[in-house]
Amino acid sequence: MLLTSLGYSVLLIGREKSDSAVLDSRDYQMHRMRLPFERGPLFYASYTIALFFNLLFRQTDLLFSNDLDTLLPNRLVSGIKGKKLIYDSHEFFTEVPELVSRKGVQNVWKRLESWLLPSLKYTLTVNRSIANLYKDKYGVDMLVVRNIPSIASKAIAVKSKSELGIPQDKKVIILQGSGINVDRGAEESVEAMRYLENTVLLILGSGDVIQDLKNRVVEFGIQDKVIFKDRMPYELMMAHTKLSDLGLTLDKDTNINYRFSLPNKLFDYIHAGIPVLASNLIEVKSIIEEFNLGGITNSHDPKKLALKIQEMLDSNESSVWKANCEKASQSLTWENETIALTKMIKNIDG
Repeated sequence: MLLTSLGYSVLLIGREKSDSAVLDSRDYQMHRMRLPFERGPLFYASYTIALFFNLLFRQTDLLFSNDLDTLLPNRLVSGIKGKKLIYDSHEFFTEVPELVSRKGVQNVWKRLESWLLPSLKYTLTVNRSIANLYKDKYGVDMLVVRNIPSIASKAIAVKSKSELGIPQDKKVIILQGSGINVDRGAEESVEAMRYLENTVLLILGSGDVIQDLKNRVVEFGIQDKVIFKDRMPYELMMAHTKLSDLGLTLDKDTNINYRFSLPNKLFDYIHAGIPVLASNLIEVKSIIEEFNLGGITNSHDPKKLALKIQEMLDSNESSVWKANCEKASQSLTWENETIALTKMIKNIDG
């Protein structure tokens, strides 16, 4: 972790839900808060209060706030204790689908953001498009730090298909992530499997639509074509990804946040050395075209999607895409990505 490498003793504070997975071992301390509520306004109120007092009564030299829902307590404690604060926005928070459909709640978050963000000195976000949105809206120049795997991810042990329970005689398409939600192309990917033979779709992770996807698999009678696996440690996830023939990232342009998204899985596919099929979104398309890593689809129609998948699986360019993934992974690394962030933190220390 960057902060530990710079000499910081890091404490990660989060919340623990009734269904939270057991945390794997880390090189830093972790604290999970148990709250009386798990969703809704009362959850956010209890979370904000609990985080505020956790931060207030801890010895800190630097506060690092991840996303708008943690910013208020961090900003208050930063002011009270005179400590530096870095704000890291992982997305254009006020335009996430969960808020777009709830205008009253969305307006509350917008007012909070417009109050807090312009006063911050040290800010970063995940890509240039989102940084430009914040610049246009608040006049804030946010540092861009994309969430890219480290060089070490390439050294993850290779496992066989039989070890991981993956058919050895079929092509493997993978859709992975911790946010397999509505409007991310998962439903169409499942339905596309009705039109593909000698191919399996590996859905690896969690999200709001997983149960719906499982229902669709039964409805379409394609149980032998779709494999579901829950969230797992990163190393094991990448072992599955490396055995795949094609990676999918198919977010739809249904809201501002998705329009300018740059999913982590894109870089996971690149580091695993597999070609990528992506929807026509500006940030993702830019990476794929810059390095020639696969294909772009303009349609989420399941039949057209199946045709595009088959075309890519059969393409003579597959070896070129894989070689280009290897080249891209040499420059697209966390070590390179955090050079500017390291300078920011050292300037704070100075």
